Amino acid sequence: MRRITLPSGESIPVLGQGTWGWGEDPGRRGDEVAALHAGLELGMTLVDTAEMYGDGGAEEVVGEALAGRRDEAFVVSKVLPSHASRSGTIAACERSLKRLGTDRIDLYLLHWQGRYPLQDTVAAFQQLVEDGKIRYWGVSNFDHRALADLQDVPGSSGLATDQVLYNLSRRGPEYDLLPWCADHQLPVMAYSPIEQGRILHDTTLNDVAARHSVSAAAAAIAWVLRRDSLCTIPKASSPQHVRDNATALDVELTREDLDALDRAFPPPSGPRPLEML
Repeated sequence: MRRITLPSGESIPVLGQGTWGWGEDPGRRGDEVAALHAGLELGMTLVDTAEMYGDGGAEEVVGEALAGRRDEAFVVSKVLPSHASRSGTIAACERSLKRLGTDRIDLYLLHWQGRYPLQDTVAAFQQLVEDGKIRYWGVSNFDHRALADLQDVPGSSGLATDQVLYNLSRRGPEYDLLPWCADHQLPVMAYSPIEQGRILHDTTLNDVAARHSVSAAAAAIAWVLRRDSLCTIPKASSPQHVRDNATALDVELTREDLDALDRAFPPPSGPRPLEML
């Protein structure tokens, strides 16, 4: 498993597991737990969730899956902007800890910027770190301008990552956000690398996948992972789906592949607003 390094010096896998949509259907719970277990066995120990997913249900599934093996995983969760006051962030984190069945969250993110001042949220993050309830903190869905503003907030040097939407059909971050993060040594966590499946029928992507004897999903994930200092967290609904995602790690896209994908999914020629799902 390739890894990237956080500003703290700790490394995490480039390929992890997302849980958006988990915890919403009790009938799928067994498959969700089994999928997470399969990923752990493959070294996909980066597990991303949020209090928003399934109104906490996804965190509960993660907690069930990690029971007895919590130390194997690097757990990421998120606080909603509506909870991100100083006291609200701390209370939300404590609720997430209870649902996760753990005493700490490895990386706690502000899900997106809302009405509360960033200095209050960052102060809460710092308090949670001091109390041992989280180990690191970061943000999600921040463009380069928001990240630059965050630099002016006391304590912002603790920023560990920015989690953003990035895939073949959402290449806007390449123009300004990814260069900004590279210049500031800030790792990026890409969510929805297969655009929730909407890009998987593209002919060019399938041609590239066929050349490497992998699925279109694996080829799309490999494309995201071609960049340094970037990890990604695709969701998988079954152990077989997890194993399929993992084959992306063995794909080395050629110049021919990349040129073909550029024609099918053109890179940005100018700034674009940061997109969200």
